[in-house]
Amino acid sequence: MTTQPASPKPFNRILLTGAAGGLGQILRETLQAHAEIVRSSDISPMAPSRGQHDEVINCNLADKAAVAALVKDVDAIVHLGGISVERPFEEIMEANIRGTFHIYEAARQHGVKRIVFASSNHVTGFYPQDVELDAHSQRRPDGYYGLSKAYGEDMATFYFHRYGIETVSLRIGSSFPEPRNLRMLSTWLSYPDLEHLVARALLASNVGHSVVYGVSNNRDQWWSNRHAAHLGFAPQDSSEVFRTQIEQQPKPAADDPNSLFQGGAFTAAGPFGDLPETHQ
Repeated sequence: MTTQPASPKPFNRILLTGAAGGLGQILRETLQAHAEIVRSSDISPMAPSRGQHDEVINCNLADKAAVAALVKDVDAIVHLGGISVERPFEEIMEANIRGTFHIYEAARQHGVKRIVFASSNHVTGFYPQDVELDAHSQRRPDGYYGLSKAYGEDMATFYFHRYGIETVSLRIGSSFPEPRNLRMLSTWLSYPDLEHLVARALLASNVGHSVVYGVSNNRDQWWSNRHAAHLGFAPQDSSEVFRTQIEQQPKPAADDPNSLFQGGAFTAAGPFGDLPETHQ
């Protein structure tokens, strides 16, 4: 009996930025199913290469020349790199705004045609929790971080219409091993569902610029992916199995941002760098 050779993987080399972060460490392993080589990059130190299928390159996304070299010989990009919490605008600018521009410019220069962009639910974080949203809802960023992700989505739209680079923007909810509070019962995205979402974002055809909320099949949904059905994202997990333990936590006050807004505490973070009060 003749053994058939294994089917070639869809990509030769995928670049993963933000590979040292929490989600990056998860995807660094699973992306190997889709590429012969995963090029893992971050500004923070990472473990050495794990073999011939894994490359490690430290890179500051604010360095345009370094990003151009990083993207060389890449077929697709999963762009998680940047600051993932609310911070002063100057910090967000370098990592999330300038860095995302450098990624798209390098993709244009090197002919990369597919980017998976880690956007965020904080692009629409200032909506009340009783409003259902979809990809066509008007954006309401809840801070500098949310603003930077809205910018990234606009960048993706521009680079698709101008240069034909397709992007799937993932408005990731709360991706942790398990939800941490009442808000996350609605926003939780399990790791297996994250992996499935990224796979569909890489492999689905004719995506143009598609926006999809990254959320598991939770009971209480704030977000509809009715406009992203073409991606084939079908989450299997649910936060419901954690409900009993989460509901034992003290409930936040009625005027707490975690009770009011879909973006939770991000809506109240900052402002940063205010001058100290002076008394005449």
